[in-house]
Amino acid sequence: MEVTKDFLLDAGLALVAAVIISFIATPAVKMFAQKVGAMDVPNEARRVHDHPIPRMGGLAIFIGFILSVVVFADVDKQVQGILLGAVVVVLIGVVDDIVPLPAILKFVVQIAAAAIAVFHGVKIEIFSNLNPFGSADFWILGGLSVPVTILWIVAITNSVNLIDGLDGLAVGVSAIACVTILIIAVVLGQWNVAIILAALLGACIGFMPYNLNPAKIFMGDTGALLLGFLLATLSIIGLFKFYAVISFAVPFLCMGVPLFDTAFSFFRRLFKGQNPMKPDRGHFHHRLIDMGLSQKQAVAILYLISGLLGLAAVVITTSGEIKAIILVVAVAVAVGVVSFVLRGTRKKEAKPASSDAEQEAKDDEIEK
Repeated sequence: MEVTKDFLLDAGLALVAAVIISFIATPAVKMFAQKVGAMDVPNEARRVHDHPIPRMGGLAIFIGFILSVVVFADVDKQVQGILLGAVVVVLIGVVDDIVPLPAILKFVVQIAAAAIAVFHGVKIEIFSNLNPFGSADFWILGGLSVPVTILWIVAITNSVNLIDGLDGLAVGVSAIACVTILIIAVVLGQWNVAIILAALLGACIGFMPYNLNPAKIFMGDTGALLLGFLLATLSIIGLFKFYAVISFAVPFLCMGVPLFDTAFSFFRRLFKGQNPMKPDRGHFHHRLIDMGLSQKQAVAILYLISGLLGLAAVVITTSGEIKAIILVVAVAVAVGVVSFVLRGTRKKEAKPASSDAEQEAKDDEIEK
C-alpha cells in the first residue's frame, strides 16, 4: 500500500512530540521518585549497580507516549482498551516502585489489564496453521481467543520486565521491537498502529539518554510493565492480522530476546528444582557480565541480536523467496550466541568456587 504524506506527517510529529515530552518529563519524574522514596538500592547479588538510583522513569515514557497518541492517533475502541490497560499497569508499577508488592498481586493486575484490552476487541482470533500437512492456512481460535490473547499479553509484559537488568537494555530492546513492528505495520497498511508505535518509539528515545550506562534513572516496573503491555497489545492489532502461513514467527521474532530469556530462565529454574518465578542472577545479560563483558558491551550484543531478529521478521513479512533462509540464519545466530555465553559462564562459575574454598581455609587458620 502507498504511504501517504498525511501518514508520514502524523507519524513524524507523533515521534518527535513523544521524544521531546519524554525527555523533558524525565528529570521531573526523577525528582518525584527521590521524593517518594522510589529508589533502587543494590542489596541483592543480581543487581549490577553499586549505589542507589531513582526508578519509576517509565512514568516519563508513559506521559510522552499517551499525550502523543491522544493528539496524533485515532483513538478507536481497540486503542481505548490498550490505553486503559496501560493506565492500569502504570498505576501498579508506580506503587510497586515505591513499595514492593507481592508478585501474585502484580500478576493478577496484569491479567486484569489484559482483560480490559480484550474486552475492547484486542484479540488474537486467527492463528497460522503450524501443521504442514493441514489443508487450512490458518486456525480460527473461537472460544480459545480470549485465553490465548491474555496469555500472550501477560507473557510479553513479564518478559520485558525480566530483561530490565542492565542500563538501557529493556528500553533499547523495546525500541528495536517498536521499529520492527512499525515497519511491518506500514507494509500491511496498518497506519494507525504505525502512528501509535511511532509515539512509543519516540517516548523510548526521549528516555534513553537518562537510562544508558551510567544510568541516572531506571524505568522501574512502571516502565517495564508498560512497554511489555504496549508491545504485546500493539503486536496483536498490528501483526496477528497478517495471515501468511509463516506469520506465526513474526511476533515471536519481534520480541525474541525477552521471550527467549524468559523461557530459558523459567525452565532452567524448574530443572534445578527452584521456584520458576523467583528472581536470580541467571538471566542472559547476567551471564554476559559474568563472562567479563562491561554493561555497555553486554547491552550492545543484545541490541545486535534484537536487531537481527527484527530484520528477519521484516524480511519474512516482505520477501517470499528467502523467508526460510532468514529464519534459519536468525535462529542459528541466536543459538550460537547462547552456546558461546553458556560455555563462558561455566568456566567463570568454576573460578569463584575455588576462591571461596581458599578464603574459608584462610579464615579457619586465622581462628586457630
